[in-house]
Order: sequence, then C-alpha cells, then structure tokens
Amino acid sequence: MTSKLVAVSHIEKVALGLREHAHAVIKNILMMSDISTQELQHAMKQLSRQGRVALHFHPDRIDNRGLTVLQGLLRDGIYKSQFETHISNGQLSPELGGPRDHWENQLFGNHYSGIKSRPKYGALDLGLCPLGPAPRFGSCYFLTHSQVLTRCTFSYMDSYRLPKEKGTLSCFDAILAALLSESFERCYALGRQPLKPRDIISHMASEAQSLVAARFEKNSLGNLDHYIEAQIHGDVSLADDISYLVADPCFKDTDTEEYFNQLCSDYQITLCWHKGLTLNSEHIPTDFRGAGMPVLAKQIAIDEVIDARIIGIEAARLQKQPSSWSERGAQAKKIQELKLLWHVLVKFGKPKETD
Repeated sequence: MTSKLVAVSHIEKVALGLREHAHAVIKNILMMSDISTQELQHAMKQLSRQGRVALHFHPDRIDNRGLTVLQGLLRDGIYKSQFETHISNGQLSPELGGPRDHWENQLFGNHYSGIKSRPKYGALDLGLCPLGPAPRFGSCYFLTHSQVLTRCTFSYMDSYRLPKEKGTLSCFDAILAALLSESFERCYALGRQPLKPRDIISHMASEAQSLVAARFEKNSLGNLDHYIEAQIHGDVSLADDISYLVADPCFKDTDTEEYFNQLCSDYQITLCWHKGLTLNSEHIPTDFRGAGMPVLAKQIAIDEVIDARIIGIEAARLQKQPSSWSERGAQAKKIQELKLLWHVLVKFGKPKETD
C-alpha cells in the first residue's frame, strides 16, 4: 500500500474512534435546531458529489528555481508542496526533521518520508467567501474537481495545531460535529456571522448546484483562521484535478495575467476573478500583527495604497536580492513581515472602488 493510502487509512481509523461521540453531538444539535436527519443526509450527499478543495497561492512569489509560482505551475503542470518549492505562505520548514516534517509525522502516523509525494494543503470550499476559504495562504486559488475529495483527509482548523477533529469524506462525523457545534454555540463558523446550523445545512445542500460566479456577489469575510483544512494525498495535476482558477484583479493588465491565460488555456481551466482587496497605508492598525505594519505599508505603498501585487513586488525584490550571511536574518524577518502585512490586508482591506 502506498504512503498516501496508508496515511488516509490512518486518519480514518482516528476518525472512527471519534464517531460515537460525534454522532451524539450531531443528533442533539439537529434536534435543537429542528433539522431532520434526511436534510443532513441530502446535504452530505451534495457535498460528496459536488464539493471542492481550494488551493491558495500567491502567483508572484519566487521558488527555489528562480521561477514565480505561476511560471512553475505552467512548466510543471502539477501543484507542489513546500518541500519541493521551498516557499510557503504559512510556516516555512521544507527540510526533513524540521517542524513541518515533525507534525506531518504526528498527523499521519509516520507514513510519509522523503521530499516528494507529500500531501498538499488546502481548505474545503463551501463558497462562503469570494476570496476563498483560507485567503491567508494566498490572493489566488485553484478549485479542484469533486473527485479529489476521495483522497483527502480533513481537520477542523489548521493541522499545525494538531486538532483532535479529523476525518475523511466517508468518515466526516467529527468535522461536521465541530462545525455544527461552533455555529450552534456562537452563531458563527468558517468566518461568517451570523451562521446557524440550519444555514450550514441549507448552504451545503444548495451550494453544490450554484455557479462559482455566484460567490463573487458576496462580501469578503476578513477570515484568517477559520476553515476546514484539507490535505490532498497524491499528485495534484492541473490537467486532471483542477477545475477553476480564481485570481486577484490586481494582476490584470500585467505579465501575470498573461500567464494566467496561458495556464488556463493549456490545462483547460476556467479563469475567474474575485473583487480583490486594497487598503490605504494610512489605515493600517498598530495593534494587529504588530506596530511595525503601518511603517512597512508606507514604505512599499504605491499612491498610498497596498494590494496583493504591491506586497508581491517587495517580496520578489527581497528574494532576488543577493545577501551576505549576516544579512539573511534581516531578509527573512522582512519576508515574514510581508506575510503579516498580507494578513492585515485580508482582515481590513476592501475591494477597489470602480468608476
């Protein structure tokens, strides 16, 4: 049995151990929310038939070959893990024995080794936000075909935190229980408020039949931390596994847009655009991601405004800039600060006003 199958089987065994308690939680919330078992079953059937995973990325970051992410995708035809690209929009640790390797071993029962064929990290997409379910990891995102769900494992929130709620599509009970519990207790889940259990069930039942374009009429959520993480096991082929590319409009009329068009043409992917985010550098708070954020924003802003492309220009400049050993610590710190500035933009940014 391959590593990916063993890893999926490992998570499923863990999820089976959580099933009895999860069933009790779900049953109680359905009763308290006046939701029938038949409604839940229909919603889950729709999810399994039409659900997607979103894979977020910044298209203009530079990989270990000196290519932008988008150029690398176009050349390779596959979506790679940070172990291969040496870039990440989360914690970067692409070395064996490092923090990511350690937590993947914990998560998947030590069934992965080496660099290649590692799981790819995304988020279950329910169409709640035009920016995607986990925009902290990139301004653009792919949406997979539904069949990819069968080789996914899931965790409720980021697996870096090693949450106890894990599962697969066929053993989704613990994830669903956590989702319904949060929405029942807080009237909030996955970045959206208000959101009650009935809203979730109704949305799951209907979203699968909605056009992807329908999400772009919704407001962005400023959501950074609340998502159902999906770990895709095995290669992610652009030709076989990807249905849509949703791009940030700040890249329109640039070389990046030309690459988007070429990639979508070569791999028969539908290109869509969300409304994007901009933020005036004068409106950067000091009490979210650090007091240095306003200073950094003013340094890189164009016409006193930041967006994903402007942050990317500075990130690319730093990555291309030769540095001595003594300068590399400061360079890594600046790149990390740019990641945090992107978080600020996701949290507080608004779509650019059009004439």
